[in-house]
Amino acid sequence: MRILITGAAGFLGSHLADRFLAEGHHVVGMDNFITGHPDNIAHLIGRPEFLFVQHDVTNYIYVEGPVDGVLHFASPASPVDYLEKPIQTLKVGSLGTHKALGLAKAKGARFLLASTSEVYGDPQVHPQPETYWGNVNPVGPRGVYDEAKRFAEAMTMAYHRFHGVETRIVRIFNTYGPRMRPGDGRVVSNFIVQALRGEPLSVYGDGQQTRSFCFVDDLVDGIFRLFHSDRADPTNVGNPVEFTVRELAEKVIAMTGSASEIARRPLPEDDPKVRKPDITLARSVLGWEPRVPLEEGLARTIPYFRTMVEELNSTSRTL
Repeated sequence: MRILITGAAGFLGSHLADRFLAEGHHVVGMDNFITGHPDNIAHLIGRPEFLFVQHDVTNYIYVEGPVDGVLHFASPASPVDYLEKPIQTLKVGSLGTHKALGLAKAKGARFLLASTSEVYGDPQVHPQPETYWGNVNPVGPRGVYDEAKRFAEAMTMAYHRFHGVETRIVRIFNTYGPRMRPGDGRVVSNFIVQALRGEPLSVYGDGQQTRSFCFVDDLVDGIFRLFHSDRADPTNVGNPVEFTVRELAEKVIAMTGSASEIARRPLPEDDPKVRKPDITLARSVLGWEPRVPLEEGLARTIPYFRTMVEELNSTSRTL
């Protein structure tokens, strides 16, 4: 198959490109580098089965030749990014999804939308099944991301029902691993970088809010299976093992050997109190469930950030 991945230079997009290439497919990667980075795909440049196109997907998308699948992963995806780039986030969720769906329709390609657990907002149902409609503040600061993804889901289902496009929707829960940006504001990357620098770990509120952390390899496997399945309705992919944010901070301090302490910060507006996927459907329909426990995933992630922090420190000393 020949696959287009938008947001291919991002954290998840680059890992997806690796997986599809490893399975023998050809990949067209597309990114405008607003939040993605060339380093994430540098190892793919020059391979005959990989083509990179620098492009903003909120504009008309043209790809020469056949396209069998479109995976739409272009979007700011961390609080730091979408709070700094609210308009771009809304545009890529609306216009970008429209353009990517238009390409899938024109090429007769299967389309997969990267949605998010944030469509559930600050949930009043726990754990969150796909049937839960969510509790989102549409005018709060996080609404630019939450509502962009909810709109993208509606657009995807409209193309499926009205135009007959073969579509898939994955609702991604907290994911971590190599190629996350050190300053992206996500809790795992924040904690690891702070611990490696010997800085206090910023725990917002009392740290009792919960998250469920999925290692990137597990997530990519779930997405790959969903893409090749027959399921059009949204599907949760994430790790249902739940931790408090404070527990995560303590694990990171222990595993990095850091002398860092925990510092409490004010809780951001509309920050979800709980987050845990119900993956009953993923288990039954995809035969998928995560395999990598948090401790193992952190052990595979910390060395990446250690290298990044050392490079950043070296650069700052040079400057």
